[in-house]
Amino acid sequence: MGCFQSRGADSKANRIARWRSTGIVALRDAKLKTFPDEVLDLDRSVRTLDLTHNKLVEIPMDISNLVNMQRLILATNLIERLPINLGKLQALKVMILDGNQITSLPDELGQLVRLEKLSISGNMLMSLPETIGSLRNLSLLNVSNNKLKYLPESVGSCFSLEELQANDNLIEELPASVCNLVHLKSLCLNNNKISQMEGFQEFEARRKKKFDKQIDSNVMIGSKGLDEVLIYNSAAFTVLLLNRLDNGYISSTTSDIKERGLDSLLVFFV
Repeated sequence: MGCFQSRGADSKANRIARWRSTGIVALRDAKLKTFPDEVLDLDRSVRTLDLTHNKLVEIPMDISNLVNMQRLILATNLIERLPINLGKLQALKVMILDGNQITSLPDELGQLVRLEKLSISGNMLMSLPETIGSLRNLSLLNVSNNKLKYLPESVGSCFSLEELQANDNLIEELPASVCNLVHLKSLCLNNNKISQMEGFQEFEARRKKKFDKQIDSNVMIGSKGLDEVLIYNSAAFTVLLLNRLDNGYISSTTSDIKERGLDSLLVFFV
């Protein structure tokens, strides 16, 4: 028995030493119900923490000790809320919280100014904090499969955003500030309640006045960001195209855009 304990203690010591040297703590599918104390004791050594597919219910306040952590992956647990001192993780660049039971996000989320990717799909969110607009380095935001009825106006201040996924929610309209997201390449809004964006009629009038000639199918589209909004309605879906119209023309067919592989934005509302 003594030999077994010594061997186990040695194994644990080696594991902790490995965590310290690599900065990577990976404990997927470990049947954890609480955060391991030995992980929290690593303090500044942790750069990546992956506790995917466990049975964690809460994130301890002591997680703020991991001040050098850049990647936090806690997908597929039972987490209901985030600690209010989460904002102390100033080095955090990636946070994955998919498949939990989170109902709200703290305002302190906006303090994670280096955050580049935030994925919190498959939770129970009813709203996002206005402070999300402080995440100026955020390039990916995934809030699909929640209970969101709207996106905050402040989301338009996430100027680095390239991909916004909000499928399977209850969203009825998009904030006008979405047009400020000049780097946006992908906007996914499948299975929501959006019908038509505000300002469409005014845009359509401008478009008809500006493009009074038959559009040539060979015309190229400039694609440096988001400038105008065009909505096509059909029986099955609505396609929202957002393009910067650098050359003064826009393709009239979605197939033309797909074939060219342009950096255009296609959004389907089913």
